[in-house]
Amino acid sequence: MLITPAYAQTATTQAGGLTATLVNFGPLVLIGVVMYWFLFRPQQMAQKTLRAQLAALKRGDRVVTAGGIVGTMKKAVEGATEVDVEIAPNVTVSVMRSTITQILAKPEPANDKV
Repeated sequence: MLITPAYAQTATTQAGGLTATLVNFGPLVLIGVVMYWFLFRPQQMAQKTLRAQLAALKRGDRVVTAGGIVGTMKKAVEGATEVDVEIAPNVTVSVMRSTITQILAKPEPANDKV
């Protein structure tokens, strides 16, 4: 009403247009970098360490499967996709190596001295 459309529009030059574009896309690039650094990178590092631990599984290791079953490794052939896990005395199940989500520390041997 009080301002005509001609005054409301600004004239941009070639350099001004480039600067305005960088200013507009700068926050998006910054958000992408922050998301990679705080979300994706730690997850990739955790997956890398889990793959290394799965490759180094051996008899006697305590593991947790994706279903929440805790057991002790009974048979782990290097390169095999299936491993045998004892979930109770004399109860051994065969699980896929990829379903193991966590390797627990080996329990200390029981001290029989009272």
